[in-house]
Amino acid sequence: MSTAEVRLGRLELTAMRGVLVREVVNFSSFWRSATFSSTVDPTIYLLAFGFGFGSLVSTVAGYSYIDFVGTGIVATTVLFSGCFPAMYGTFVKYSFQHTYDAILAAPVDTEELVTGEALWISARTGVYGCVPMLVAVCFGLDPSWGMLLVPGIAALAGFGWACFGIFIAARAKAIESFSYWQSGLLTPMFLVAGTFFPLSELPEWAQVAGNLNPLYHCVQLVRDVVFETWSAADLGHLAFLVGFALVSWRLAIRYMERKLIL
Repeated sequence: MSTAEVRLGRLELTAMRGVLVREVVNFSSFWRSATFSSTVDPTIYLLAFGFGFGSLVSTVAGYSYIDFVGTGIVATTVLFSGCFPAMYGTFVKYSFQHTYDAILAAPVDTEELVTGEALWISARTGVYGCVPMLVAVCFGLDPSWGMLLVPGIAALAGFGWACFGIFIAARAKAIESFSYWQSGLLTPMFLVAGTFFPLSELPEWAQVAGNLNPLYHCVQLVRDVVFETWSAADLGHLAFLVGFALVSWRLAIRYMERKLIL
C-alpha cells in the first residue's frame, strides 16, 4: 500500500497549516490585484443597480432599494471571491505550475490539500463579503449588531463555493471549458438569488429553482441578520449552506484524488 493510500481520508492540522502558510505567503505577492477584482466588481454592481434601479424603484420588500441590494450583493462577492479564484487557481496549479505535485510529495494528502486551499479562500471571502455592505452603509444602510455575523456567513458560503470551484477545476479538461460552467450554471444562479429583486415576484418554477440555489440562502441569511429580522427559517438557510459546503467539499476531494493520484 502506497503512502498516499495510507494517509487517504486523514486530516492532520500540521499538513493543512503547511498548505495555508504557503497560500498566505504566495498571496502576499498578488493581494492587491486579487482584492481589487474581488471587491470592486461587486461594488460596481451595487452602485449600478442600487442607484440605477433605485432611481425608478424606491422600496422593495419593505426596504429601500439600496439597502436591499447592499445586503444581497454579499452573495455576488462570495461567488466572485470564492468560486472563481478556486476554479482558475486550482487548474493553473495542477495543470501548468504542477504545484500540487510538489505539495503531495510532502506528507500531505489530497484531502488536506483541498481542505487547506478551501479554508484559505473561505477566510478571504469572509473579509471581502463585508465590503459591499460597508459601501451600502456609506450610502444610508443603518448599521446593526447583526452585521458582525456577516463575515461568518460569507466565510461559510465561501468555503462551499471554493470547494465547488475546485470540483469544477478537477472536472475540466481545459481551462476554456470553464465557460460552460460560468454561462450555463453560475450566471443563472447569480441572477436568480434574490440579490436584485425578490424571488416571490417570479414564476413558481423560478422560485423552486431559487430555493435550491446556495446564493439565495446566503442572501436571505445576510438580510435577516443585518435587518435583525431573525426567524426559524434562518435555521433552514444555515443548514442549506452547511450541507452545500459538505457536499462540495467531498466532491472536490473525490475528483481531485482522481486527477492527482488515481
